[in-house]
Amino acid sequence: MSVRTSWQVTWSVWHALFMREVLARTTGDRMGWFWLLGEPILFIAFMVSIRSFLGRTREVIGAEFIPWLIIGLTGFFLVRNAITRSMSAIQANQALFAYRQIKPVDPLLVRNAMEGLLQTIVLLILAGVAVLVGIDARPDDVPGVFFFWLSLWLLGLGCALVISVVVRLVPDLERFIKMSMFPLLILSGVILPLQRFPPSILEYLLYNPIVHGLELLRAHYFEGYHRLAGVSLDYLWRWILVSLALGLALHARFERRLKAK
Repeated sequence: MSVRTSWQVTWSVWHALFMREVLARTTGDRMGWFWLLGEPILFIAFMVSIRSFLGRTREVIGAEFIPWLIIGLTGFFLVRNAITRSMSAIQANQALFAYRQIKPVDPLLVRNAMEGLLQTIVLLILAGVAVLVGIDARPDDVPGVFFFWLSLWLLGLGCALVISVVVRLVPDLERFIKMSMFPLLILSGVILPLQRFPPSILEYLLYNPIVHGLELLRAHYFEGYHRLAGVSLDYLWRWILVSLALGLALHARFERRLKAK
């Protein structure tokens, strides 16, 4: 009888957790599949209706408004879902920690992988539908789009690793973090171009790494897009690397407490 390596055991754990998460995400809620597409579609319809009413539907320099909005929403939801769903990942899998092969970080990593896959499917569906109705939603730089989409996913994962530990240690913060998601959507330039804000405000908005990720993603999706001044790839990746390292360190430091709660 062959002895499995630690990587084989880990892969088996992740595979089992992934199948469990997919079933829970898509069949646990009857409206689960609907809201995956329904939420961004409702946002898009609402914003297009408002801008059509105002007679200003083509105000984004270098990009069509609807594809620009699709990229912003799905990119933001990629990060937001990583953060909000990570807060319940450990508690939802608490009973599984009786098996020594499963650690609190495992369901978190698997849940974020699943959310990344689902949001990628949503982006492809929305872009495909836009193309079918005559809107040019095809990316101009596919490798660049893939890189910055992956960067946003890693940013969400890093934040999720940190926040999942913080909210387990200080549960009252969970409600505050959830409440902050809508203001963060506005301040990340998801539905309104940040170029409209005065420089005195933009100086502070650029501390938000999601702004950098979305602007770089849009700049590679639309060849002629005029991205926000001050956006930096280095700043985005400093956030990614620091949050990933800090999150993994917190999980290693508080593993016993996360299992015991």
